[in-house]
Amino acid sequence: MEFLKTDFKGLFVITADVFKDERGHLVETYKEDVFFNKFSFRSVLELEVESKKNVLRGMHYQLEPYAQAKIVRVSKGRVLDVVVDLRKDSETYGKNFSIILNNRDQKQLYVPEGFAHGYYVLSDIARVAYKMNNIYYKKYAKGIIYNDKVLNIDWGMDKGPILSKQDKNLPSLSDVTVF
Repeated sequence: MEFLKTDFKGLFVITADVFKDERGHLVETYKEDVFFNKFSFRSVLELEVESKKNVLRGMHYQLEPYAQAKIVRVSKGRVLDVVVDLRKDSETYGKNFSIILNNRDQKQLYVPEGFAHGYYVLSDIARVAYKMNNIYYKKYAKGIIYNDKVLNIDWGMDKGPILSKQDKNLPSLSDVTVF
């Protein structure tokens, strides 16, 4: 695996070797000792979410003591994956990073604690898998509205996204608790 630094401290794009033959492909997406040595990351929860085109999920995060680092990958389809740095003491506070994740190149994104995360589905169907280092606690779960004017995230949408009721009613950055 190769860990490519971004301009955001602790945020990495991960590329792995994909072994292809006439049967299909094989890719090693997670090896506990590698991720622990690199990030002190141990997976305690894994989720897989399937969504249809134009669904937007996000921007979600959890506060301390249940903040979550995560490894995000797409096992089917294509998404625009977006994170926002919510660490007040960070040089990139309030800035966003985006990358297209898909099942063809098998790139992953390592998102450290202190970031909000979301994605927009570009393909007919997308299946997104997350490994997280902390469990979900509703009491500590927070979010920021996807179209916050201060964040100014370019989702590249032709029309409005399909949102959950919860995501439609998220507050703006100026109204949330950050790290």
